Amino acid sequence: MPPRRVILTADDFGLSEAVNEGIERAHRDGVLTHASLMVAGAAAQDAVQRARRLPGLRVGLHLVVIEGKSVLPRSDIPDLVDARGWFPSDQLRLGLRYFVLPQVRRQLTAEIAAQFAAFAATGLTLDHADAHKHMHLHPTVGHLMLRVGRSFGLKRVRVPAEPPSVLAACGERPGLGARALHLWCGVLRQQARAAGMTGAEAVFGLAWSGQMTERRLLRLLAHLPEGSSELYFHPAAWRDAALETLMPAYEHEAELAALLSPAVRTALAQATAPAATRAD
Repeated sequence: MPPRRVILTADDFGLSEAVNEGIERAHRDGVLTHASLMVAGAAAQDAVQRARRLPGLRVGLHLVVIEGKSVLPRSDIPDLVDARGWFPSDQLRLGLRYFVLPQVRRQLTAEIAAQFAAFAATGLTLDHADAHKHMHLHPTVGHLMLRVGRSFGLKRVRVPAEPPSVLAACGERPGLGARALHLWCGVLRQQARAAGMTGAEAVFGLAWSGQMTERRLLRLLAHLPEGSSELYFHPAAWRDAALETLMPAYEHEAELAALLSPAVRTALAQATAPAATRAD
């Protein structure tokens, strides 16, 4: 059997300096390999500066079309954001508007293009794209992200298909919602393949979003499936006001500790070793 291939990604790069510091430490001193950048985040420039001095960190776009700041001013996208230039948090209402209203889709297309352009302006190589709150699972958002992204050289996207069988092997009991979401990811995977883009075969971090602790990570690595997997995280070096407001239940510092853990490094090396040398 070929070795397992694992990508370890941190989301929300650029949200705050606490997040940026956590991501830098997780890559420099730990096992983190990738980060997804919020180009309109309050600390986006700080994130770009850190990425430039971390040439081994592969950075992609963390597309924000929900619960975050837009790149374009409200005057250009009045049907998308409030007076602060902030996307709302109501996922169902947003999804309906993105799907049924032509003027909203036109503004959405412009904003997505602006975010890819802002990433290109950083001078960083675009490694991948995904979306905040996985809004690219919405067929309209996914289609636009792939279409626009391709013109900016996008070649890899995250398809957040978390296998229920692996969660069950880890001692979880995935419900109907998790199973339905896994099936729904097939739509995005088909869209990505049609656009000529790749993505990991399995993604982990949904069931334990914000709680990818060392204990859980070690359990997951012991049951990692063959093929390619992406594990995504939300590390931060400390709790700040932004994290308290937007993600009060997330264990950001514990996730950073997991990415820095020597036990995790050893388990990851074992999981990704050639089949002839690893003990499953």
